[in-house]
Amino acid sequence: MCGRYSLFTEEENQEIMRIVKSLDNRYPGNNMKHGEIFPTNTAPILCLEENGIKPELGTWGFPRFGAKGVIINARSETADSRPMFKKSLHTRRCVVPSTGFYEWSQSGTKTKYRFNLPNDHTLYMAGIFNEFNGENKFVILTTNANNSIADVHNRMPVILKKEMAEDWIMSEEFALSYLHATMPVLQREVSA
Repeated sequence: MCGRYSLFTEEENQEIMRIVKSLDNRYPGNNMKHGEIFPTNTAPILCLEENGIKPELGTWGFPRFGAKGVIINARSETADSRPMFKKSLHTRRCVVPSTGFYEWSQSGTKTKYRFNLPNDHTLYMAGIFNEFNGENKFVILTTNANNSIADVHNRMPVILKKEMAEDWIMSEEFALSYLHATMPVLQREVSA
């Protein structure tokens, strides 16, 4: 389960800086969060708009109807059969840009780890979004953890390479088949 992720805009991460600047120009004074992103924070997503794929603001988490809190993840194995996620999976896919995600060890002393791709400063996660009360809300799709994370957590985000982002957003056929793909090996570091 991906419960937090990072969106750092250090000078070395030109891709994230470009996305953030684009949104700051379109929405001056927005409440977009940088740094460690928590559920219910507003953050960038990439989604299909009239003129192609564009950065947009989204709030992390679908509302729980009749209950408190939000739903932040959708299991890739069952999203197509869940009424809350099915239509979004088919028609409102997005990409969640990040610089990594966090998980905590589940045994012994709780250690916080940050996971990202080796030799890459940007990590793209597959997501879906919907509009609730006039606001874009998104969830991150998760899958079974591969060996690079399994000793820390049994789930991980569905990771997209940069060149897959357009196919994920625009091609339903690609998206549905990619939900069953093998995820890339990630590197980890202990985080403060």
